[in-house]
Amino acid sequence: MFVSCEKEPNIPKGYTLLLPAVCVGNVGQLTVDLIIHTLDMERIGYLHTDCLLPMVGNNPFSTSQDDASQLATGTEVYRSGEKNIVAVQQRAPLVRGKQSEFRRRLLEWAKQCGFSRVVLLTSSHAYERIDTQMTGTQLRYLLSPELEKSVGEAVGELKWTQLERRRLYPGVEHREGEEQTGVFIPGGGIARKFYQECCEADFPLAVLLTFCAEGDNIPDAFSLANYLNQWLQLVPGRKSGGKGGTPQAEWKIPSSWTLLFGSTHPPDLY
Repeated sequence: MFVSCEKEPNIPKGYTLLLPAVCVGNVGQLTVDLIIHTLDMERIGYLHTDCLLPMVGNNPFSTSQDDASQLATGTEVYRSGEKNIVAVQQRAPLVRGKQSEFRRRLLEWAKQCGFSRVVLLTSSHAYERIDTQMTGTQLRYLLSPELEKSVGEAVGELKWTQLERRRLYPGVEHREGEEQTGVFIPGGGIARKFYQECCEADFPLAVLLTFCAEGDNIPDAFSLANYLNQWLQLVPGRKSGGKGGTPQAEWKIPSSWTLLFGSTHPPDLY
């Protein structure tokens, strides 16, 4: 599944893998954009699989005319040796009916590379919130039992809110013997099932998410990036105003974000 591209593909054991889920508002991808560009991560390869629609475009992290013409594929892999992290940026949507196979291949690749943990960044529909989720922080987390053993205490000190379990609706598919309450992440892409599969495989996974709606999701991306940064300390942060505020990191905005909503309307149209 992993194919070399320009840089040495071998990844040292023990790195943290950051993954975005194709989710509501594309918050996961926007968050990974901030991390890759701020840390100036090097592109070391790409994921090649028939589970994703093929696509290609210009360099989304260009800083000058010299590198603007570099081509980028739909799913690329970046590395920061200084921070010991690898980030996958997925811009291509999944082929219908291939999600299960994609999750399986992704988990196999993560095991093969020997990542110490995987952090999946996603979002969930705000209109699906339950009463207890309406107020307070809109950020939530989940840890697989395997990761809970090593980082559960550290995450607990951050005073984060764990994603609430919800009662499954009658008729909703669930496995025999499974509890009638479970993880519910509508709009979260592969997050829910990938979390379940990592739990079953005793693989260390963290899911970080925020509730949001479609629209201008740049603020949600900054919020999720700061949430992750509280834990991994990737970028120096400063305290925001107010008691108990989340530290705000100095993120660098990629040049491609100026085109998130397309170019302006041509004056000739009017």
